[in-house]
Amino acid sequence: MKIHEFQAKSLLARYGVPVSEGHLATSVEQAVQAFRDLRVSVAVVKAQIHAGGRGKAGGVKLVRSEDECRAAAQAILGSRLVTHQTGPAGQLVRRLWIEKGSEIAKEYYLGIALDREQKKPVVMMSSEGGVDIEEVAARHPEKIVKVAFSPSKGLSPTDVQKLVRGVKMAPGLEPQAARMLPALAKLYCELDCSIAEINPLIVTKQNQLLALDAKIVFDGNALFRHPDLVALRDLDEEDPKEIEASKYDLSYIALDGDIGCMVNGAGLAMATMDVIQLYGGSPANFLDVGGGATAEKVTAAFRILLGDAQVKGVLVNIFGGIMKCDVIATGVIAAARGVDLKVPLVVRLEGTNVELGRKMLAESGLPIVSGTDLDDAAQKICAAVAAARQ
Repeated sequence: MKIHEFQAKSLLARYGVPVSEGHLATSVEQAVQAFRDLRVSVAVVKAQIHAGGRGKAGGVKLVRSEDECRAAAQAILGSRLVTHQTGPAGQLVRRLWIEKGSEIAKEYYLGIALDREQKKPVVMMSSEGGVDIEEVAARHPEKIVKVAFSPSKGLSPTDVQKLVRGVKMAPGLEPQAARMLPALAKLYCELDCSIAEINPLIVTKQNQLLALDAKIVFDGNALFRHPDLVALRDLDEEDPKEIEASKYDLSYIALDGDIGCMVNGAGLAMATMDVIQLYGGSPANFLDVGGGATAEKVTAAFRILLGDAQVKGVLVNIFGGIMKCDVIATGVIAAARGVDLKVPLVVRLEGTNVELGRKMLAESGLPIVSGTDLDDAAQKICAAVAAARQ
């Protein structure tokens, strides 16, 4: 689960990480009042969306007066920001963060993520702050310093020293870093984060470390432990289909293709999308119904797929183990009848009760095409969708 910058900074402050003073605004007048309340000569108006690259897209503006603040707020609020993370449709800006301006002397990158090979969280620092870490990793991997740490023990003074000296931070800043870095590590572990990122972490001209921007993403599987964090969820920033899928405990991610996919198992879902691409198609989604899904869940999944206007065909690929093929067939038939199926549907079933499942589909009276295996099914749905386009 993602949250906004202003929410992330509130959590950082709770853990003792220094952040800039700021105020939330949902209207132009609130933005101007926020500028007044800050009582500063320079402020920053920031769009609040769940995507990076806001500055390059015009979503971050420096202002020096109430008039400039008003103009910036009018320009950003209600606009659609298109960044490298939003896709071509962009994201509607509904909130602004009006923040005290900072005099920047130096920028660093600081982030924590899970290293699955080491099975530990890893702190990453770089002297190349304000730049996407992926870009730094591609161009200057030597400028990224990494330290894995134990969640139970936290980040040690030795770890902090290795990080700050690795990025050549001025020795006089080490006492501040010795407080900030362990605090971020504690936040990461206690709040069950998947990502906790400060980019940039700045050194001000007053020689103070400050989190100028913040990104925090929580592990959705652990949110049951944090009802206070669940309350931070902004449904306006999420795809309605993904919201609907979450109600049925379905793993769904919208993509930009036109072939809807319903699969059981994340690995099989990825393989299915790859094979669709191999035969010239483009998947419209990742959808994993899980190993023990009920007919109700399958029906809900099918409705979500067919409710997407860009879907021109559907491929159902099920390997029945825990999930029985007749259960899938029941859900597919019920959903297809309920939504008045008007796009090609190819179903590939294999596993427990497969013959019963295939028999149910064949006798349903619905225009369902069977696939003998994944390659056959993928070729059939790609051909059907291609024909429908002509």
